[in-house]
Amino acid sequence: DAMVSSGMKDAGYIYVNIDDTWEGKRDEKGVLQSNEKFPGMKALADYIHSKGLKLGIYSGPGNYTCQMFPASYGYEELDARTWADWGVDYVKYDWCSASAVYHRDEMQPAYQKMALAIRATRRPMIFSICQYGWLDVGEWGAAAGGNLWRTTGDISDNWNSMSRIGFDSQIGREKYAGPGHWNDTDMLEIGNGGMSVDEYRTHLSLWAILAAPLIAGHDVRVMTPEAKEILTNKEVLDIDQDKKGVQGTRVRKDGDLEVWRKPLSDGVAVGLFNRGAAPAKITVKWSEVGIDKKSPAIRDLWAHKDVTSPDEFTAEVPSHGTVMLKIR
Repeated sequence: DAMVSSGMKDAGYIYVNIDDTWEGKRDEKGVLQSNEKFPGMKALADYIHSKGLKLGIYSGPGNYTCQMFPASYGYEELDARTWADWGVDYVKYDWCSASAVYHRDEMQPAYQKMALAIRATRRPMIFSICQYGWLDVGEWGAAAGGNLWRTTGDISDNWNSMSRIGFDSQIGREKYAGPGHWNDTDMLEIGNGGMSVDEYRTHLSLWAILAAPLIAGHDVRVMTPEAKEILTNKEVLDIDQDKKGVQGTRVRKDGDLEVWRKPLSDGVAVGLFNRGAAPAKITVKWSEVGIDKKSPAIRDLWAHKDVTSPDEFTAEVPSHGTVMLKIR
């Protein structure tokens, strides 16, 4: 209900994903039941669908999930059919205890086994591979049936964790991303309170340039106005969701100051990021981000205003902040 009333749905957040600890016990036929927190999964799916939203569920290729609830090892086809019967639209598949039953070099076929089981149900489901970026997952994630795959360990709600994942861990991974298969930089921490408004703007801006899946990780029932404004900024969200499907890259790094670029179907997105402890001026020449015409049409996506600048653009960027532009 809050996804709809808050404006999150209208902004494009469609999936309501239940993570670990929904699981109960398997019945005499081996069918996994939900626990007392989720007494009717089919009814829940129907209700979520009635709101114009979709349902996500969680499991893993081992015997147990991360929180030691039953996972899907040996029950792949049965679990996929169960989820299809419930009306599930998205499956996050988390490695966790799978090392107890698979060797590391069996990771790809272990994920592919569930992907094929899901496909056999003939119900479309997004398949999210979660194994923390091991074994160059971008090389094989799509072939294993993944629509997205985690590239790092879990994110935390602080600047160091977010910036390490977003700025430092994604260089070179852009070649693996494209429509239908994406590098997953983990969920958005916006609204959880551990970072400043400027840092949260940087968080969403960077994820958008990276063409990352945008998965809100806060309590949507109690959003602050600042969190809502950031998460529902349609101009920034449109950069992430651009139909060309290109993951952006870093163009230049001058100490704590970075310039990033993402080609779009109708132009280029540019992010000016200040990772330093004090405000700083950042200048970008249009030629270095692939713009070969003078005085292009420029939109400041956080200020929500058009700006003009013939050959280059300079902005004062706050500490840990960003200025994000769309250039046509």
